Amino acid sequence: MATASVAFKSREDHRKQIELEEARKAGLAPAEVDEDGKEINPHIPQYMSSAPWYLNSERPSLKHQRKWKSDPNYTKSWYDRGAKIFQADKYRKGACENCGAMTHNAKACMERPRKVGAKWTNKHIAPDEKVETFELDYDGKRDRWNGYDASTYALVIERYEARDEARRKYLKEQQLKKLEEKNNNQNGEGGDSEEEEEEEEEEEDDDDDLRVDEAKVDESKQMDFAKVEKRVRTTGGGSTGTVRNLRIREDTAKYLLNLDVNSAHYDPKTRSMREDPLPDADPNEKFYGGDNQYRNSGQALEFKQLNIHSWEAFDKGQDIHMQAAPSQAELLYKNYKVIKEKLKSQTKDTILEKYGNAATEEEIPRELLLGQTEKEVEYDRAGRIIKGQEMALPRSKYEEDVFINNHTSVWGSYWKDHQWGYKCCKQVIRNSYCTGAAGIEAAEAASDLMKANIARKEAIDETSAPVEEKRLATWGTDIPDDLVLDEKLLAKALKKEDERKREERDERKRKYNVKWNDEVTAEDMEAYRMKKIHHDDPMKDFLH
Repeated sequence: MATASVAFKSREDHRKQIELEEARKAGLAPAEVDEDGKEINPHIPQYMSSAPWYLNSERPSLKHQRKWKSDPNYTKSWYDRGAKIFQADKYRKGACENCGAMTHNAKACMERPRKVGAKWTNKHIAPDEKVETFELDYDGKRDRWNGYDASTYALVIERYEARDEARRKYLKEQQLKKLEEKNNNQNGEGGDSEEEEEEEEEEEDDDDDLRVDEAKVDESKQMDFAKVEKRVRTTGGGSTGTVRNLRIREDTAKYLLNLDVNSAHYDPKTRSMREDPLPDADPNEKFYGGDNQYRNSGQALEFKQLNIHSWEAFDKGQDIHMQAAPSQAELLYKNYKVIKEKLKSQTKDTILEKYGNAATEEEIPRELLLGQTEKEVEYDRAGRIIKGQEMALPRSKYEEDVFINNHTSVWGSYWKDHQWGYKCCKQVIRNSYCTGAAGIEAAEAASDLMKANIARKEAIDETSAPVEEKRLATWGTDIPDDLVLDEKLLAKALKKEDERKREERDERKRKYNVKWNDEVTAEDMEAYRMKKIHHDDPMKDFLH
C-alpha cells in the first residue's frame, strides 16, 4: 500500500497507484516490500501506515510503528539487596575506617561503630557491597512494586493477626467482668448511685472505641461448600445475606425418604419437615425423625429455655436481649440457675431446721421415751453413787477408737517383724481394707505354702542327682539332634494328618461327635511338620 509521503507527478500516476492498491487488496498483485525486505499488509489503514512528515520517508515502511528508539542500557531489574562480593583479609588504603569495606566511607557505614576501627585493629574486615549502576526504562521507573519482596508481607500479617487476637481476648474478658459486676450489683440489696452510673457510661464509651467489627470475617473462614450468597428481603436487590444449607450433599434429602403423597408435609421454601416421614420404621435404624424431634431434644431444648428466660427477664424489667447480647443472656441464665438451686437448698434447710426430718432421725433412747429405766443404782447417806454407774475413762484431745476401711481395731494394735498393723486382720498396710478372719486364714495358708515350697526346693537340691531326660520334640520346642522316631508310628501319624487336612478342606465330612485327644507324641509332631505348608515354599500351590 502506498504511503501519503509519496508524491504523485500527475493524475495518471495517482490513478495507477489507486488501481494497484485495489489489485493488491484483491490479491491480484504482489504486496509492497519495505526497506527491510518485509511485505506490508495491504489491508492496514492509511493512518497507521502513513509515516510522519519529519521522518522524510521516501518509500513505504512500517518502521515508524515499531520501537525504533531503544537503549540497551535500559533495564527493569532492581538492586541486589545485601549482596556481598569480595572480603579482604587486611585493611586496604581508602577503605572504611570502621568496618574495612572499600565501597563506602566511615560516614556512610551502616555497621555498629566499633570501639577500635578495622583500620587500626586489622581484624574482622567486612566484605564489600555489590554496587550497581544502571538506568531504569520507562516501565521500571513507574513500577511501584519494583524490588519488593512479597515474602516479607507475611510478617505484617502475623503481627496484625496477633494484635487482633489479643484485642478480641481483652474485649471478651472486659465484657464478662463487667457483666459479672453488674449481675452482682443487681443481686445486692441497694441500688447503684449516680456516680456509679456515670462510671459505667464512661466504661461503655471506652469499650465502644476498642470494639472490633466482628462482622468482617476473613475470606478464608468463609470458604464453605454449604454457604450460598443470595439476595434477601428485597425483590430487586438490596442487602445480601448468607443462607447456609445444613444438609450434606451425600445425605438423602428429606422429601426422598418417603415418596407417599400422604406422608409428612415438606416445605420447600424453608426446607423443613416437622413430622416424621417414616413413623413405622425402627427408631434405631432411622437417620432422620422430623424437625420436631431435633427441636425437643438435646441442645435445642436448652436453647429454647434460654430464650424463654431472656423474654421473661425482659418483661420483668431486665435490660437483656438474646440476639443483641447472647453472652450476657447466657451468663445471666447460668447465674439464675445457681441462685435458684441455692434458694431451694436454703428453703429446705430452714424447713428441716424448724420441723425436723423424721426419716433421717435416730431412734429416741428407751429411757428417754418412757421416762424410766430398770437400771439399779445405789446411793449412800450423802447422796453419792455407790453402785450402778461405771467410771468414765478420761480421754485425750486426740481422736480415739476411730475405725476406717471396715476395720474393728485401730492402726498400731498389731506388731510383727518390726512392722505395725491391724489386729483384726493382721495386715501391715496402713490404707488396706479389712478382710477379717478370712484374710488371716489366707495369709497363714500362703505363708505355710511358701515355707513348704522352700523346704521342698532345698530337699530337691540336696538329694537330686543328674538324671538323663528323654528329649522329645513337643510343641513350641526345637527338634533335638538325637531324636529317634518309630517308623510304624510315624506312618500312622502321617495318615492321620492326611485325614485331618481332608476334613478341614471338606466341611461336609466333619462328624458331629468330635473326640479330642491332647496327647501329642513325637511322631505326631514330626508328621505335622512334614505336612505343614510353608508360605515361602514355591511349590505350595501344587500340593493339593
